[in-house]
Amino acid sequence: MNTASSQPDWILPQLDSTATRALAETLSSPVPIAGLLVSRGIADATAAQHFFHPTLADLYSPLLMLGMRPAVARIQQAIAASEPILIYGDYDVDGTTATVLLKTAIERLAPKDNPAKVTYHVPHRIREGYGMQTGILAAAAASGVRLVISVDTGIRAFAAADEAKALGLDLIVTDHHLPDDAVGVPEAVAVINPAQHDCPYPNKNLCGAAVAFKLAHAILLSAAESSADPQAELARLNNKLIPSFLKLVAIATVADSVPLVGENRAIVAIGLRELRNPVQPGLRALMQIAEIPLDRPPTATEVGFRIGPRINAAGRMDIASDVVELFLTRDETRATQLAQKLDQLNNDRRATEALALTAIEAQLAAMRNPDESFPAGCIVLDDPDWHRGVLGILASRVVDRTGRPALVLTHEDGQAHGSGRSIAGFHLLDALTAIHPASVAEPVAVFTRFGGHAHAVGFSLPSVNLPLLRSRMETHAMPLLSSPLLSPPRQCDAELTIPDINQTFMDWLNRCGPFGIGNPEPLFASFDLSLVAPVRILKDKHICLTLTQNGSPVPVNALGWSRRIDWRRLAEDLSLQPGSRIDIVYRLKEKTNPRYPGLDLELVELRPAFTTTK
Repeated sequence: MNTASSQPDWILPQLDSTATRALAETLSSPVPIAGLLVSRGIADATAAQHFFHPTLADLYSPLLMLGMRPAVARIQQAIAASEPILIYGDYDVDGTTATVLLKTAIERLAPKDNPAKVTYHVPHRIREGYGMQTGILAAAAASGVRLVISVDTGIRAFAAADEAKALGLDLIVTDHHLPDDAVGVPEAVAVINPAQHDCPYPNKNLCGAAVAFKLAHAILLSAAESSADPQAELARLNNKLIPSFLKLVAIATVADSVPLVGENRAIVAIGLRELRNPVQPGLRALMQIAEIPLDRPPTATEVGFRIGPRINAAGRMDIASDVVELFLTRDETRATQLAQKLDQLNNDRRATEALALTAIEAQLAAMRNPDESFPAGCIVLDDPDWHRGVLGILASRVVDRTGRPALVLTHEDGQAHGSGRSIAGFHLLDALTAIHPASVAEPVAVFTRFGGHAHAVGFSLPSVNLPLLRSRMETHAMPLLSSPLLSPPRQCDAELTIPDINQTFMDWLNRCGPFGIGNPEPLFASFDLSLVAPVRILKDKHICLTLTQNGSPVPVNALGWSRRIDWRRLAEDLSLQPGSRIDIVYRLKEKTNPRYPGLDLELVELRPAFTTTK
């Protein structure tokens, strides 16, 4: 066994080997799988079986959420009186799917001879920006709307809430973004947000679509319980409707990068199962154009990297209401047209992103220290030519390349618009909150608006305030961004040997998913591997290594893809050649081409082999 614990930069969990082996024997699983479960707090067979088989019983009652009962009562009143209802959404995956979910649920409750009058508004990212606009509310009131329900937005919409009240509109806010604790929540019939003060709902990390789903679930549950045959209606709700709704909730939960633990993991697991061979034409067309097989459930990775970006592309590059239409239409031809449009918009987004990344690479190159590291603070980049629709993606790319929190901005008509992404341990929304206010010493407030979460924010400010943003952010961030935060040791989940790596192990690993924040895809370490073939260079920057261990007769391929590491240069610096001995950290991947089945190792780090002991 390798003495990996003596290497402080790669850390393996210290587990009770007797307990781990006992769990492995009980489950008939590989020992590293049992170790993975134990390290994630799953210490016995009962908990493991529950973890492997999430069900609807893992979902909390929507009635636990503060504001839910008055919201349900007001929607029921609107349906009974045939009042026009406006759903005010947002332009990303979370907001568009939330719009579809709530509209569908409300329309199901109205009698067929008197259908509900439900319209929706999804804002244009460039023309309107994020959040509810008073002009849209005024137009809604003039058209006869009397109830407005926000989804994935509204928790800081104080001006909009005041305008709604002045116009005679009742407002229900459903959101998941963090409220402003200093001023509370907007005045409304009900505010439904598990993150608000005094809300007893146990899961504080729902995405916006999941909060909207909770409201949908509550009104459907109320209707079932008051029906002529409650038992039959409740069975139909639990066996058919709720699992069907979870398809879109799962997509939004994955795309919004909320922690995939507890209820969220159950939502995604059930939703992914329901996405196998979907009937709704829009979902089916989107999966087909994303080249996701329909004969099996998609993985969370496929949802995150193939479905999510195509949905988001509509709001980033054009009109997000196309997504709502895609998921509502029953016309297969129209669904195909819309899916193709989203696919083209995603291609446009990728081209726009690539162009901006060229400029970003130049700015980052100018910032690098002589040792190729980056300054310790938050990185702030701006360019008036960058498209507002890709700023969040660009910020994520900067974080990937630098390991630093990043704010990325563009400029238009004297205003700077930006998005930010962070690293573990640095609360980005708290940082913006701290640097924003005016004071006697600094009499200028920084932002026009801002909001978000610990790891992702959006904001705008006068362009002339950019130097102020940079200086205040540096002052705030530098004391917090310590070396351990910027260069944390690599936490590995288990050590594997080459013989451990087989399809049986991969099948067990798949059962531990879906993976995401809170339940991350496991990182494995293998030590003292031998390179048995020359390094292959792929697309001039990636590498493929053919490795074996202790004379194992079946070698494995290890692929280095990530942008953060120059794999070709690393291989040259280490003079890798047949016979070289290395240690690696990697993720385990199934090959996607059915003609060439098997497993690959996706490299995260590699180094010359450390001295081993037997």
